[in-house]
Amino acid sequence: MKQIERSAIRKWHLPFLPGAALVAAALITLLLAACSDDDNKSSAGANGTPSSVDANTLAGYPACATGGASALTGAGATFPFPLYSKFIDDYGKLCSVQINYQSIGSGGGIRQITEKTVDFGGSDGILTDAQEQAATAAGGSIMHIAMTSGSEAVVFNLPGINRSQLKLDGPTLADIYLGKITKWNDPKIAALNQGVNLPNADIAVVHRSDGSGTTFIFTNYLSKVSTEWESKAGFATSVNWPVGIGAQGNEGVAGQVRQLPGAIGYVELAYAKQNNLAWAQMKNKAGTYLDPTLEATTESASGVTIPADMKILITDSANAKAYPIAGFTWVLAYVNQPDTAKGKALAHFLWWAIHDGQKFATALDYAPLSPDSLKAAEAQVMKLMCGSAPCLAK
Repeated sequence: MKQIERSAIRKWHLPFLPGAALVAAALITLLLAACSDDDNKSSAGANGTPSSVDANTLAGYPACATGGASALTGAGATFPFPLYSKFIDDYGKLCSVQINYQSIGSGGGIRQITEKTVDFGGSDGILTDAQEQAATAAGGSIMHIAMTSGSEAVVFNLPGINRSQLKLDGPTLADIYLGKITKWNDPKIAALNQGVNLPNADIAVVHRSDGSGTTFIFTNYLSKVSTEWESKAGFATSVNWPVGIGAQGNEGVAGQVRQLPGAIGYVELAYAKQNNLAWAQMKNKAGTYLDPTLEATTESASGVTIPADMKILITDSANAKAYPIAGFTWVLAYVNQPDTAKGKALAHFLWWAIHDGQKFATALDYAPLSPDSLKAAEAQVMKLMCGSAPCLAK
């Protein structure tokens, strides 16, 4: 309530005749109600419903877009799908925007944003020069906006060997995926696992069959720890796998590993937990064996200089506390939005996601954006243009 209003009420504390007293009381009640209504408005969301965050003070911008579209479409990475699903559900309730995100893999997300069949793409891999040239030819400059980071668990199915009991290092993992190590009791694996009863069983290698940012991160790691892998397969969202069984999405890889005794695969941590899969401890660059925990994922991005375009890979970190197979996941969006209403809705959704939405990351086994990453992501969202004006508006 404004100070002048409170002062006015105090002046009413005078002797009144009974009738006048009733009128005064009524006026005071109305004045208090009006002030209370003003206070309540300040804590309501943009759609008029109470919100944990004032929609008009979310890091200086409203969470909901004035004049924004009521529906958006996106497609791409399966890696962040559990977190994106939470984003979409909560933002939809706050701002009445329906967002349909199809978890089809990073390759599909890159293809669909390039074909302009979606409003935004999702990718765990940085666009190659060729992909960026194709996207630019289709819709102009395209941006990578980091939303979170996560780790990839190396999962396996070996009866009698539980989660974290198996230890692997980068060169050994690369040799498994190169088809050079084919048995679980191979001397190279046994040397890392003294005291573990490794079976004389075939290794069933499982990998992604679709274009995948999860594959981009995984193969980037293998390229850093194995010169042979780098020369024979390299890293990309899709590579020519020397051996193995292909499966669609993180869900497909998790399902194959769960069903096949002797299988090994790589999935985002949340999928490993959801499917109750065993994972290996991975030896990092400093020689420390680590589980793919949230803390170890956060350490992978610690001390890293985030470039303005947010294109950075954080695999094989030299940090002794860092899990070695981790990376960012990005939303891909055109700088110049072709539809103003959709551009406004997208910009405000992304602004909400990199701010209030980050509170959901930890519970879903993703690492929230660091202060430096958040600053870079903010700058990227602010570049989105709707005609001659920024899409993000107060």
